[in-house]
Amino acid sequence: MSSKEAYQQAVQADLDLVCVAPNANPPVCKLLNYGKYRYEQQKKAKENRKNQHTVEIKEIQLTPQIGQHDVDTKAKAARRFLEEGNKVKVGVRYRGRQLSHAEIGEEVMNKFIASLEDVASVERAPFMEGKWLNAVLASKCKK
Repeated sequence: MSSKEAYQQAVQADLDLVCVAPNANPPVCKLLNYGKYRYEQQKKAKENRKNQHTVEIKEIQLTPQIGQHDVDTKAKAARRFLEEGNKVKVGVRYRGRQLSHAEIGEEVMNKFIASLEDVASVERAPFMEGKWLNAVLASKCKK
């Protein structure tokens, strides 16, 4: 129907004439209460934002001389972060002469990664960045 007829029907029904698809041929319009429609759209957008989960990067710091119990405690925290759907950046910090025996820190890093292999995948393999040996782990399960 023509736009004039549609507008007259909208006025008679006390509704608004809203163009849904202006690029279609011919353009598609609806008769509806625009205020109520906008309110529902805002409500849906707010609900979607509320249910949205942003992935954060949590950081765990280790040292080459860390004890096994401390590694287990930090692995437990990292497991919790991964189960929440976040990423974990694991860093081994070298101080002083520890850098001359970097293989010790690499062993600590590999043991740490191996303890989390059931819930995590290595997103970025261990790499040196100054006095830090870093790796990034991502969650296998999606939350």
